[in-house]
Amino acid sequence: MSSKVYKGDFGYIKYRRKVAIIRTAICLLIAVGLYVAGLLIFKTQKNGLSIIAALSCLPTGWSGVNLVMLLKASFCNDSDHEKIEKSKGGLLIHYDHVITSYETNYNIDASTVLDKNICMYSSDPKMDIKDCEKHIKKMVAQSGYSSYSIKIFKDIDQFCSRLEQLEKLRAEKDIDPQAIEDAWVPGTVQTAASVLLSISL
Repeated sequence: MSSKVYKGDFGYIKYRRKVAIIRTAICLLIAVGLYVAGLLIFKTQKNGLSIIAALSCLPTGWSGVNLVMLLKASFCNDSDHEKIEKSKGGLLIHYDHVITSYETNYNIDASTVLDKNICMYSSDPKMDIKDCEKHIKKMVAQSGYSSYSIKIFKDIDQFCSRLEQLEKLRAEKDIDPQAIEDAWVPGTVQTAASVLLSISL
């Protein structure tokens, strides 16, 4: 398997899918192997290995559910990624969010945060933009970011145009988004960009 891809990096969903497939397969093989070994050794289902095999179905089931969620998730494709990278300038871009809520999951291909602006792009045709914006606004407000503007684009060119506008603002105000993230001290209020990652799979 390739080197680890961290949450917010391009390719995160594809990486997590590979991890989930391998983990689920290993868990399943262990459960089946223990059950078969118990039958071969003890000639009956009523044995300790069968009990362990049954218990091992719990992590297997959890891993399987996680895999199904990841298989349903969409992610930023290569061509959109290339356009975003060309337009971002000094902005900090996080990729491949699956923002969770009680009712549904929202697929966000890319996001950036700058000066009380949260700007996102989603290629998911089924996503309810207004509902997602409302959910995100509620979640970030819980961390004290109630005055932030939230905008989700479904057109990659419009998103990139907005990135170019924000880059001009960033340059004018001499803002370093990465430095803001690096300066965060554990135990203090998360940055808005970190909040978005924390509410994502």
